[in-house]
Amino acid sequence: MESLNIGLGNYASASRVIAIVSPESAPVKRMIQEAKDKGLAIDSTFGRRTRAVVVMDSGQIILSSIQPSTIILRNSNKKLDTVEDEKE
Repeated sequence: MESLNIGLGNYASASRVIAIVSPESAPVKRMIQEAKDKGLAIDSTFGRRTRAVVVMDSGQIILSSIQPSTIILRNSNKKLDTVEDEKE
C-alpha cells in the first residue's frame, strides 16, 4: 500500500485519494461542514489553519495544514527517490 504524506507525521492511502483541493472556495467550505456534521471529516491539522482538503473515495475528507502543492511535491519526490533506488 502506497501512502500519501499529508503533513505533521500523518499519512493517507494514496490509492484511495480522489482529489487534493484548497479550502478557500464556498463549495469546498460547504463540503467540509457537511462532512463534519456527518462525522466523515478527519482533522489532521493539530489546531493549525486548514490549507488542504484531501477527498477520499470513501466519502471521508482529511483536513491538512500544508498546501496542496506541498503534499504533491513531497510525494512526487518520494516516488523519484524510489525510482532512483530501483535503478541502482
